[in-house]
Amino acid sequence: MKHSVTQMIRTLAFPFLVILFFCGVARADDSASVYKTKCSMCHAPDGSGNVPMGKQLKVVDLGSADVQKQTDAQLADSIANGKNGGKMPAYKGKLTDDQIKGLVDYIRGLAKKH
Repeated sequence: MKHSVTQMIRTLAFPFLVILFFCGVARADDSASVYKTKCSMCHAPDGSGNVPMGKQLKVVDLGSADVQKQTDAQLADSIANGKNGGKMPAYKGKLTDDQIKGLVDYIRGLAKKH
């Protein structure tokens, strides 16, 4: 009996772990897509701000130490509530909390590309 319960747990655990893995991959893809559609026009695909709108607005490089030293909560607040008197729009209500968290994770990854 004990052997069959253990085997059943192993049998059920593997598909569950596979699902969790692919949900993480899907979330990363979703974050990249959200960044591309909502952020890259000002922050550039690489986060540098080196695009016409980014230069005009004088956006900060998202991979810079100044941005990366902010807490996840601070970055999420900037995304949710906007910054600089509306130059950066607020995405609260336009993006889900999970999408905002995904963007924070995506921004963290931009530091690794610099």
